[in-house]
Amino acid sequence: MHTVEKIGGTSMSCFKDLLENIFLSQHPKHGLYQRIFVVSAYSGMTNQLLEHKKTGEAGVYQRFAEASSEEAWQEPLEKVREAMLAKNTEIFSDSSHALEQANQFINRRIDDCFDVMHSLHQLCHFGHFQLTEHLMKVREMLASLGEAHSAFNTVLALKLKGINARFADLTGWEAAEPLPFKEMIEHHFQGIDFSKEMVIAPGYTHCTEGLMNTYDRGYTEITFAQIAAATGAKEAIIHKEFHLSTADPNLVGADKVVTIGMTNYDVADQLSNLGMEAIHPRAGKTLRRAGVELRIKNAFEPEDAGTLISQDYASVKPRVEIIAGRKDIFGIEVFDQEMLGDMGYDNEITNILRQLKLYVVNKSRDANSITYYCAGSRKIINRAARMIEECYSSAEVTVHNVSIVSAIGSNMKVKGILAKTATALADAGISVQALQQTIRQVEMQITVQESDYDAAIIALHRALIEPENYTDVIVPPEETEE
Repeated sequence: MHTVEKIGGTSMSCFKDLLENIFLSQHPKHGLYQRIFVVSAYSGMTNQLLEHKKTGEAGVYQRFAEASSEEAWQEPLEKVREAMLAKNTEIFSDSSHALEQANQFINRRIDDCFDVMHSLHQLCHFGHFQLTEHLMKVREMLASLGEAHSAFNTVLALKLKGINARFADLTGWEAAEPLPFKEMIEHHFQGIDFSKEMVIAPGYTHCTEGLMNTYDRGYTEITFAQIAAATGAKEAIIHKEFHLSTADPNLVGADKVVTIGMTNYDVADQLSNLGMEAIHPRAGKTLRRAGVELRIKNAFEPEDAGTLISQDYASVKPRVEIIAGRKDIFGIEVFDQEMLGDMGYDNEITNILRQLKLYVVNKSRDANSITYYCAGSRKIINRAARMIEECYSSAEVTVHNVSIVSAIGSNMKVKGILAKTATALADAGISVQALQQTIRQVEMQITVQESDYDAAIIALHRALIEPENYTDVIVPPEETEE
C-alpha cells in the first residue's frame, strides 16, 4: 500500500514549504505513513561538489582531478562545508540540539572525505599508484555527501515534528564492502514496517557496479525506481516544481497550457529524448517491468493529482498532448553519392558519435545523404565533422544550427495533422527544414532554424492543442471512469 516519492534538489531547497505540503500531509487512508522518500541534494550542492551541470565550472571533484597541489581542491571543499552548515542553520534555526546534530553529521563526513583525498593525493606521488584509477571512487564519495546531507536533515526535521522517521543510508559510508545494487536496496529496506515508519533515503546508492559509471548524475531516479520495484510500491511519485503540461507555460502562456492528466511511458521516453525528462529512461524501464505506475506532481500544489504515467494508457480520442522541443541541436549532414546501396554506410559514423559522447536525438536518410541531429558543444560537433570527412574521403559534411519542435501524444492518428502543422508554421513565417512522423504516430518532429524555436512552439500549440478547448486537465470523463 505504500508509495515511493522522489523530491528534486530545487524543491528540497524550499524545505519549509515541502514540510507542510508533502511530508506532513495526511493521506485519507494511511495518515502520515506508508511513504518512502528519496531526496536529492539541496540545489547547487552537487554542482559545487562535482562540476556545474550546465556551465561545466569546476567543483571539488574537477579541481582534485586536475590539481597539481592540494590547495586547489581543499578550499572548494571548505566552501562546500560552509554552504552545508549555512543550510543547516536555515533549517534548524528553532532547535539548537537538532542544529548541533546536523552539523556534527556533515562535519564528520566532510572530514572523512578530506582525509581520504589527502591520503590518496600523497599515495599517488608513488609511481605504482595512478590517480586516474581512483577518480570515479572519489567522484562517487563526493556526490554522496550532498544526498546524505539532505536526507539526514530531513529525518531530523521530521522527528522534531513527532514523526517516526528513519534514515536509510544507502551511501555505504564506513561499510565493510559494497553490495550489488539490487541487494544493497533490498538489504536496507527489509524488515521495515512502512505503516509505522517514514523512510528517508538519499538518491545516491553505493554499490559494486558504481552507479555513476553508467548514469553519472542521473543516479537519483535510478535509486528511486529500484526502491519502488524492490519494495513492491503501489505507486512511484516524482515531485517537481511544475506540472507536466501541454507546453512550456513560459513560452506559450500559463493561461493557455493545460495539465496532462494521464499518459504512458512511451510518451515519457519521447520527452526524455528531447532532454525534458519526466523520468530517466532506465528508471522508467525498471518501473514498467515491476508494474509500478508513475505520477508526476507539482510539489507546491499538493492537492493537484498531477499526471499518471502507465504502461498501457492510450488516449481514446486521437489528439496531440504535448508540444515540446530542443534548441541545442546541430544537424550533421553527410552527402556522398557512394552511399546508395550501402546499408552499412553509417556504422563508422555512429561509432564516431558514440566515441565523442554526442547524443543523437534523431537521424534521417535519403539515397545519398544522412543527417544526424545531435546535442553537444559546437567544438565537439566540429570535431565529429572532421573525423567523418577523414573516414569518408568522398563525403561532403555540413553542420547546421537547428532546433527540433515535436508534437507528442499517446495516440496521434489525427486526420490532417500534417496539413495543420505545415499551415500553422507557414502562417507564422517559419520555414520547415525537415519533418518526420513514424508509423506508430506517437511523435512528429519538425526541424526549424534555431531562431524560429520559440515561435514554432507557440504556433503549433495554437494550432494543434488550443482549438480543443480543454478545461484544466487533459483526461476526458469517459477515460477517467475507465
